[in-house]
Amino acid sequence: MKDKIFIFFVLCILLIYPSVNAALIKPFESDGCSLFPDGSLLTQNVWCECCVQHDIAYWQGGAELKKIQADKALKKCIQEKTGNDLLAEAMYQGVKLGGHPIFPNWYRWGYGWPYGRAFQSLSDEEQRQVDLQLRFVDTSCPD
Repeated sequence: MKDKIFIFFVLCILLIYPSVNAALIKPFESDGCSLFPDGSLLTQNVWCECCVQHDIAYWQGGAELKKIQADKALKKCIQEKTGNDLLAEAMYQGVKLGGHPIFPNWYRWGYGWPYGRAFQSLSDEEQRQVDLQLRFVDTSCPD
């Protein structure tokens, strides 16, 4: 009887273990336009808002299609804020290439999760974590 209780206990622990040990997303952080100015010399932070919104998408990560959409949204936002197609295209190409999740940097796709996640849709639990944190996110540009 003790053996059956022990086996039952071990099975319960094994069933619970993955959910207890699930990855937790780090609190959202944004540095504005990573490795790029947040605005021009004359108009500081003019496109920083675009970068913060882009960072929200990158922080939470997800499937590859989400990254493509986030990068295109950044390009569109930069174009709308500045009217400068060349600037928008340069920033787009930079994030398209440099934001891949394989790079171990602070601005990679899915940077809120531990490194190594790659392109992966969020589980229901992960989406709940993201939604909870987004309720408290400060979307203003960093000083």
